[in-house]
Amino acid sequence: MNPFRFIHVADLHLDSKFIGMKGLSDHIRQHLRESTFNALRQLIEIAIVEKVDFIVVSGDVYDAADSSLRAHLAIQAAFEELGRHGIHIYVIHGNHDPLDGPRLQIRNDDHVHVFGPEVESVIARRRLDQQEVAVVSGISYPTSKVTENMALKFHRDEKLSLFHIGILHANVDGDLIHETYSPCTRKELEASGYDYWALGHIHMRRVIQEYPHIVYAGNIQGRSVKEIGPKGCYVVDVSEVASVQLTFHELDQVRWLIEKISIDGIHDIDEWRMRVEEQVESIRSQLPDRMSIVRWIITGRSSIHRELESGHIAEELEQELRRREIVRAEKDQFGGLVWSESMSLQSGIEIDRAELILEDHFLGELLRLADKIEADTDLSKELLDKALSPLMNNREIRLLVNESTAEEKQEWLERAGELGAVLLLNEIGEGGRSV
Repeated sequence: MNPFRFIHVADLHLDSKFIGMKGLSDHIRQHLRESTFNALRQLIEIAIVEKVDFIVVSGDVYDAADSSLRAHLAIQAAFEELGRHGIHIYVIHGNHDPLDGPRLQIRNDDHVHVFGPEVESVIARRRLDQQEVAVVSGISYPTSKVTENMALKFHRDEKLSLFHIGILHANVDGDLIHETYSPCTRKELEASGYDYWALGHIHMRRVIQEYPHIVYAGNIQGRSVKEIGPKGCYVVDVSEVASVQLTFHELDQVRWLIEKISIDGIHDIDEWRMRVEEQVESIRSQLPDRMSIVRWIITGRSSIHRELESGHIAEELEQELRRREIVRAEKDQFGGLVWSESMSLQSGIEIDRAELILEDHFLGELLRLADKIEADTDLSKELLDKALSPLMNNREIRLLVNESTAEEKQEWLERAGELGAVLLLNEIGEGGRSV
C-alpha cells in the first residue's frame, strides 16, 4: 500500500468559555477568549508544514448551546485555507455540536466531507498524486444525547485492501468523568476490523491500544483545571506495511497546571511566600511562549499550617500574584504569564502521627479511621454519602456534589480530618489526654 500522513484532531470547542476564573482583567479575559482560535491557527500551520494528506476531526468543533458566528466563520476560513493547499478534511459532529443543534452548517465543499447520522465511508487520497490510500468512515450525532452503541455500525470493507480509519465521538470502556454517550468497549472497536480509531469526546489524550490503534487526541485547548497539561493533535504516519507512528503536536496557547507547594520544614510565612514566588518564576521559565493557569496545592506539615488555615494569608498572596500578572498582561506579555487560579490547602499541623495513632483517645481513633478511608474507596464513599445526605436538599450543594470528581470528594474528607485533628489537639492541649 502507499504510505500517507494525516492529522487526528478532536474537541476544538471554538469560542468556548473558560471555567472557574476570577479576578481577570479585560486584557487577560480577551486573551483567553482568543486561545481556541489561536490553537486552530496552529493546527492549520502544522497541517501545511507537515504536508499532511488529510485531517480527521472527531466531533465537537464548537458548543452549539452558545456557538458564535465568529466560531463558524473561523472554521470555514480554516477549511478554505487547507483546501488551497490540497488538504482534505473529514468531519463528524459530536454531542456539543449535533446535527439538530442551533448552528450554522459546515459546508460540504469538494475537499470537506461532513458525515451524516448513519455510518458513511469515503476514499481518502494522497494529496500530491491522488493515489487511494484509506477508507475513512464516520458517523455524526443526530442529537446531543446519543446513548446507543454506534461502534457496532462500523464494519470493514474486505473488498478494499486499504487502510481503514473510523471516526467516532464516544465513551470507550466507561470513562466516569465524561458522559456515557455512544458507549462502547475496546473489544468492540477491535472487532470492527478497522486499523485506526480516531476518537473524540474524552478530553484526555491517550492511546488505548496499538494495532489496531484506538486513540483519543484530546482537546486542542484546556478550559478548566480538569483539563491540565499539553493539548493538541496527532500527526499520524502510515507506512507501506500499515505500521503507524504517532507524533503529538502542542496547539494550546494557555496551559492549565496543578502545582504542589510543600510547607515541610518551613516555619515562617515569608519563607513560604518566597517558595511560591520561586515556583511561579520556574513555571514562567519552563513555558515562556504561552500563558499558564495554576491551581496551587499546599501540602506537607508545619507550624505555619494554623496561620494558613485560620487567616487570609493564602488569599492575599493569591491576589498579589494576580496583580503582578495583570501588569505584565497590560504590556502584552502573555508569553510566560502565570495566573494563579486558586490555592487549595491540603497541608496539616505538625503531629507525631505514629504516636498519636496508637493512643486511646478520640484523636487516635480519628487517625485510624482516616487510614482506613484512604485504603478503602467503598468506605470513603459511604462516609461521604452519610455526611452529605442532610445537605442534598440544597440545590447548589447538590450541583456541586454531582459535578465534583472522586479526587475532589476525597480531598473534602482529608480536609475534614485535618480540621478535626486541629480541634482535637487543642482540646488535648487544654484538658490533657482525656479526650
